[in-house]
Amino acid sequence: MVERAYWLAWSQISGIGPVLLQRLQQHFGTLQAAWEASGAELETVEGFGLQTLAKVLKQRSQLHPEQLLVQHQQQNPNFWTPADPEYPRLLLEISSPPAVLYYRGTVKMPENLGQIPLVAIVGTRQPSDYGVRWTRQIGTTLAKNGFTVVSGLAEGIDSETHAAVIKAGGRTIAVLGTGVDVVYPAQNRELYKQILAAGLVLSEYPDKTPPDRSHFPRRNRIIAGLCRAVLVMEAPIKSGALITANYANEFGRDVYVLPGRLDDYPSQGCLKLLSQGAAPILKELDELLKTLGAIPQIDCGQTLHQAQQLMLPELSPQQQKVMDLIGSEFLSLDVIVQQTGMSAAEVSSTLLQLELMGLVSQLPGMMYKRS
Repeated sequence: MVERAYWLAWSQISGIGPVLLQRLQQHFGTLQAAWEASGAELETVEGFGLQTLAKVLKQRSQLHPEQLLVQHQQQNPNFWTPADPEYPRLLLEISSPPAVLYYRGTVKMPENLGQIPLVAIVGTRQPSDYGVRWTRQIGTTLAKNGFTVVSGLAEGIDSETHAAVIKAGGRTIAVLGTGVDVVYPAQNRELYKQILAAGLVLSEYPDKTPPDRSHFPRRNRIIAGLCRAVLVMEAPIKSGALITANYANEFGRDVYVLPGRLDDYPSQGCLKLLSQGAAPILKELDELLKTLGAIPQIDCGQTLHQAQQLMLPELSPQQQKVMDLIGSEFLSLDVIVQQTGMSAAEVSSTLLQLELMGLVSQLPGMMYKRS
């Protein structure tokens, strides 16, 4: 809870974006330590120029993280920070995870833990009949085969994607460039309600944030970061869908593209992606499903746990006791202490040893899981 307040507080300071926040967390170990650092100490962090430092020192003196958290929770009760165990695991892999991620709708923890495959479908706001037809068909196919489908609630391909998944009885997630309570475009109000009924709406912007042109390109990194693969249906050369695809490449996600004709304007961006190595979506969708199904997922199943047990090096009794408790879901230090019956000092020392052996990973907030 303490570290959660500092993620929120840092996010309120102008000039401090997700990348710089990551550097602060890595440099000081915790954002609380970064908050309490002197100006001279902050200057040693890459990206902290004199102007940024001056802004931070001035704004930091006017904020009280614990009070801010209490006030913010009253106005925006539903949000996660990277210090929370509910924060989507795949977003923690990227270089610019949102410091605060607001949500509305129905949360499914297996999605956040990476146990249910998430696939994004994106594309132009002005699709052709060809693009609409294949978006509906692919969205329906993914929904019926257990995939959660992510898009951006924009006009065109995004809206067709959400609608097709809902019609097929599947689950869809909309990532917005506004607050989670603001519907944009307005004509998607009914679609928004349908998504909330069984799906989820996400945004890095607090409630009541109106649409802003600069928000939507930034929103696209969250779409790419949440998913194991991104499908681009139709996209002109300057389409926002290409921004999503570029983020997907940067984050190590797979990119698939619906091929189009050489002289079709909506397909020019797709053809460019194909020339850069993206995989084509072919008429036989079974092949696409096989490929998507082969993408490794974060699995908490007993079979994986048993396989990991067989691969473990020889451990001391204390190390084995902790490893027997820790699985693929994050556990807090307090829980580990309570359930092992060991002292906090013994558990901390053992966890450090297991981290150095590459067997355990730590998340901000003293949360641990198997690597």
